[in-house]
Amino acid sequence: MNSDFVRLSARRPIICLVTDRRRLSPGAVLDRQLNDLIALVVAAVKAGIEIVQVRERDLSRRKLNSLVARCVEASGDSGTRVVVNDGADVALATGAAGVHLREDSIASERVRTLGGHNWLLSRALHDPSKVPGKSSTLDYMLFGTVFPTVSKGVGCPLGGLGGLREATKRAHVPVLAIGGVTESRLEDLWRAGAAGIAGIGLFIESAQLHFDWAVGLTGLVRRVRRSFDTV
Repeated sequence: MNSDFVRLSARRPIICLVTDRRRLSPGAVLDRQLNDLIALVVAAVKAGIEIVQVRERDLSRRKLNSLVARCVEASGDSGTRVVVNDGADVALATGAAGVHLREDSIASERVRTLGGHNWLLSRALHDPSKVPGKSSTLDYMLFGTVFPTVSKGVGCPLGGLGGLREATKRAHVPVLAIGGVTESRLEDLWRAGAAGIAGIGLFIESAQLHFDWAVGLTGLVRRVRRSFDTV
């Protein structure tokens, strides 16, 4: 396990922004979408968000490499880590902090051999019965979809708070809640055992409430931490 992340995870909640350039800038041309996404990452860094997960699966490898490299550059020497969805090769090429794996992706042990102990490794989890054992090389997991969300559409199976609660009881690493996360649901997620949150819409909406996106995200981060600290 990444020793830096052990220290990070001790400071709950862990906050993870997942990217979606189309939801951020619907209808814009690709270059504008990518530039806007970088602006959001810059705002996330200023707000102190711990993890930015680049989830732009339809981009060519060349475009994705360029995007992730720009995100890594934007994070600088801050505490924000940039990870890539199922892209160990991209993470290696760009100096990203690690990789997020789909539930049905390759074993984390294989990915760990590529990136070493310094990489952050996470995996999506939809079924609490599939929580990896103690020997897993994962640093954290994202459980969902907890609540309905436009990212998954109608008919997407929901894990619900019960599933989240079971996953957090079984897991040996921090579990972040993802899917339909809103500020009004933070207390429920905390009580179900979530170590933090991950999401798309919550961050985009909060950022775009302000002309300066960093102001919007800073306010959100403050409210999330307050909710988890005081419940």
